[in-house]
Amino acid sequence: MKRKQKGSGNGRILTLHTALRQQAERPFTDERGLERIIFFSDAVFAIAITLLALDIRLPPLPESASNGILLAALGSLWPRYLSYGISFLAVGMMWLAHHRAFRQLHQYSERLMLLNILFLLVIGFLPFPTAVIGEFGNAVATIFYAAAMGLAGLLLALLEWHIRAERRIFWTPLVFLLSIPLALWSPDAAKFSWLFILAPMLLRPSRKEGWVE
Repeated sequence: MKRKQKGSGNGRILTLHTALRQQAERPFTDERGLERIIFFSDAVFAIAITLLALDIRLPPLPESASNGILLAALGSLWPRYLSYGISFLAVGMMWLAHHRAFRQLHQYSERLMLLNILFLLVIGFLPFPTAVIGEFGNAVATIFYAAAMGLAGLLLALLEWHIRAERRIFWTPLVFLLSIPLALWSPDAAKFSWLFILAPMLLRPSRKEGWVE
């Protein structure tokens, strides 16, 4: 009798699991809901890109600082300029890929919304590793930054795979993830390797379908 009750309990759990899975995969077709997802995503991207520049600050200088002192202070910020530029390009390219994928979308599900939220979670976090690498620039900071960017790219690839978009962003996360072992040897070499995220754009600028892979 106890075995029968246990089996019945397992059956109810499986039924609940199946129902929840079907609910997560059930497609919604209302345009208003899809527009809200897109607007929310664009807002997160816009805020993240704006926050990237907030860490670029001059060190305290007297008002009487000479031109040479001010110029030297501006020049000393080059690691922050570099981290801002790379982050802006990477986030901008991921926004383009996200826009292309959702442009093909006519319906959505709760699972898609969850994947999108996870992706946006990392996008909103990116200003922090950008600030860290702009401040320190050592191997730990470089690996931390590359891992965050690589994770964002992998989540976007997973999101596009779920949408079944024709194009998937694999190149950007590959560049950042491959730079992690390189950072153990030379953090500066790893940083400059991130410029390879521009390769698809430079090699095929005339492709109408886009250049992010």
